[in-house]
Amino acid sequence: MSWQRARTEDKKIERKEAICNAAFQLFKEDGYDKVSFNAIAAEAGFTKSNMYRYFTSKEEIFLNVFTELFEDWTTDCNKRLGKLAESADMQDFAKTWVDCQLAHPKFLDLAPILFLSLERNSSYEQLVIFKTKSKELLYSIAVEIVRVYPKLEIEQAFQFLNLSFAATCNYQAGSRQNEALKKVYRQEIFQELKPDFERDLSLAVPIILKGLEAL
Repeated sequence: MSWQRARTEDKKIERKEAICNAAFQLFKEDGYDKVSFNAIAAEAGFTKSNMYRYFTSKEEIFLNVFTELFEDWTTDCNKRLGKLAESADMQDFAKTWVDCQLAHPKFLDLAPILFLSLERNSSYEQLVIFKTKSKELLYSIAVEIVRVYPKLEIEQAFQFLNLSFAATCNYQAGSRQNEALKKVYRQEIFQELKPDFERDLSLAVPIILKGLEAL
């Protein structure tokens, strides 16, 4: 598909969405480092010069895509946590937390890229803007966590978020296995090594919360 110059605001939004959708597919399939600005342009049906009307770099495109996913996840997470009573059973909290992660597979697909690649390649200005937005979004979740578990401080709620995000890297390990690896994990001797995102995160969440409450 080739695009003509957008002349209305709606058309501009449509073009940006097309670019972001194309970029998401490439980032998911090829990772961050192997995707170029030119590749995104080609995937979206744009010329490089037309792309510069909407974005200035690959980093800007990724942050735009990820921020939107991040905001959607945060809104859903706060809504789900808001239904939990104070001092809710930690197994109930874990189920709520894991269900929210699984409801946002695109967010999980890109989260490891954020930590492993993007933050090494972005400019200081880009990182300050993104980190400011991230802190704002995560603070709203931290407030909900402290409401459910009053023994925790905001700083500990942020520690929970950091540890939980570290565990989400397991999502791609389970969802992006080639046939050879699937064959290996079908053998009984390797069952204990097989990653299971839902199981592993469900076990990790209560352990993290209990450890933080004990500090």
